[in-house]
Amino acid sequence: MTDSARHLPDPDIGPASPGGASLVDASHVRSVGPAGWRALPVAEAVAAEQAVALSYGEETHVVMMATPADLEDLAIGFTLAEGIVGDIGEISGVLVADLDVGMRLAIGIPPARAARLGERARNLPGRSGCGLCGIASIEAALRHLPPVPAGRPVRVAAVMAAVAALPAQQTLNRATGAVHAAAFADREGRLLAVREDVGRHNALDKLIGAAARAGLDPADGFLVLTSRCSMEMVQKAATAGFPMLVAISAPTALAIALADGCGLTLAAFARPDGFNLYAHPGRVIVPPAGVEGIP
Repeated sequence: MTDSARHLPDPDIGPASPGGASLVDASHVRSVGPAGWRALPVAEAVAAEQAVALSYGEETHVVMMATPADLEDLAIGFTLAEGIVGDIGEISGVLVADLDVGMRLAIGIPPARAARLGERARNLPGRSGCGLCGIASIEAALRHLPPVPAGRPVRVAAVMAAVAALPAQQTLNRATGAVHAAAFADREGRLLAVREDVGRHNALDKLIGAAARAGLDPADGFLVLTSRCSMEMVQKAATAGFPMLVAISAPTALAIALADGCGLTLAAFARPDGFNLYAHPGRVIVPPAGVEGIP
């Protein structure tokens, strides 16, 4: 085992860092199409997936399957998005341990926060597709969300520009076709930070961590997700102080209800040519040519 103490170094807030894919022998893989068998390259890029344990003090809080890249962002973003601390200033550092069977992230937080966390019984294994695995009670799963910041209005064109620009920033997904992305865009639709992971929740945690480390103000832009928007994604966005979330796939009914309750603007089915608004549409500036009667 090797450990490396890392005290919140300045992140690269552009595309995700390399290391999330491996070249594997594809000589045994067979591909077929309408014309019959097709040749494949000898080596194929495949997304990496590894067990990652997050611990506070001496206790492991959660074990998740994640892409082993941008792990400091994951540790910090998860800690903020789950409300374990109130701001990044309470995180003293991240110790990354490379184990034989996975990775361990030891996150330094104040003793009082660690003691309170011990009451939240969340130490069961979690899979990459699950954002609530290990939570022991309904009350913990449906935690109260704080009102999100007011933020500033965003033009429809800016949202569409961010959605259109994201695929070019998904370097790991272009190589493997197997990962989600989360991005933060400014009010003009420029992508300021992008993170990728096999788990959509992990990608969002990494993005939240990267944005916090870079000192980006969540109220100065909006989130873009390459996935459906379930309630956990709304919880994480609101807890971390993001007032607007845009997903390229569908929202769930509970996600809409939670967004409505905490004041978060929720858009979904986002494409380069438009999107649907499900909660708090007032932050989106619709051009005059919009449908009559819809704000």
